[in-house]
Amino acid sequence: MLQTNDQAWLNGVIHKITAKMDGVSEKSRHKIPYTTIGGTHDDRAADNPTGTETDGINWWTNGFWGGMMWLMYHETGNEKYKEIASVSEEKLDECFHQFYGLHHDVGFMWLPTSVANYKVTGNPESRKRAMHAANLLAGRFNLAGGFIRAWNDLEGSDTRGWAIIDCMFNIPLLYWATEESGDPRFKQIAMKHADTAMSAFVRPDGSVNHIVEFDPFQGGVVRTYGGQGYAEGSSWTRGQTWALYGFMMSYIHTGKEDYLHTAKRIAHYFMANIPESGIIPIDFRQPKEPAYEDSTAAAIAACGLIEIAKAVDPHEKDVYIGAALKLLKTLDASRSDWTTDSDNILINGSAAYHHDNRHTPIIYGDYYFMEAVFKLKGNDLYLW
Repeated sequence: MLQTNDQAWLNGVIHKITAKMDGVSEKSRHKIPYTTIGGTHDDRAADNPTGTETDGINWWTNGFWGGMMWLMYHETGNEKYKEIASVSEEKLDECFHQFYGLHHDVGFMWLPTSVANYKVTGNPESRKRAMHAANLLAGRFNLAGGFIRAWNDLEGSDTRGWAIIDCMFNIPLLYWATEESGDPRFKQIAMKHADTAMSAFVRPDGSVNHIVEFDPFQGGVVRTYGGQGYAEGSSWTRGQTWALYGFMMSYIHTGKEDYLHTAKRIAHYFMANIPESGIIPIDFRQPKEPAYEDSTAAAIAACGLIEIAKAVDPHEKDVYIGAALKLLKTLDASRSDWTTDSDNILINGSAAYHHDNRHTPIIYGDYYFMEAVFKLKGNDLYLW
């Protein structure tokens, strides 16, 4: 798939990832990190471990550290990564006890932890956790609107009809549940949500809405919101990647050609907007200044582009692989910290355009960077 010089670059990056994770995994063995503060991973499991808020142990990113450890175990065979991955999975049991802090992001939480564990080891307790999470996600389906409700009640907002594009990464938990149990209802719900997302989220030019509000009683779109992007009607780049890769996930699980075509349309919009520098902004329609960026969007996009390349005719592959390489090489060269001074790999991740904590390390940036690199090698552990 790769030219000789690209293969040499890839081998070098894998060596750097392996060296970095060998030490960082030991430092953060008992943590569930979200970001890096003063060079050291924080620990969401230690933040509000018994409350009901959606931060702390219930935070939506709490599966990614475990996922990184499963990727490393698959790549190296080192048993310590399997052991460290189990720490996150076991700590997440508290979320089931609390219940109220959970929302649609149970897919992000239990696919890279329990589903990964079950796929690799056959652990029956992991299967039980993942099936429990799948039932919780299925329970959020709104029949009138054909969507999965995103968040629980937010102060000042009625979110009963809200769905967000991020959920395209959660519904693979439902596909897995049908594949594992033989019960078709999980897949039926996932596909209905994906079909709704195709019509309500994806614009004709391939750009994507972040939040769509439906009428939770009668169905139908009420309005859209800018969400974590610059403004309503703008183009939040990480949202583009949730859609780009997310529709590929639905295609992988169902074979429905509409999902592949949708992923390609979004991908071509994304590729057409990649700056010459390869640095991805938070929003493709944000003002030129300040030049806010989001490295996590680049990493996620690379994963989706590589998956599209696997699914298209040979003469099309180079378009997607070339774009993925540009993104990943830029991240490696100018947006990565390969030193031992900091626990993170990627720098300059941004959760949202209007948040104050822009340009910080974010754990899912590291996860998707690693996933994309291992995809290029052809030896990735597919967790979605």
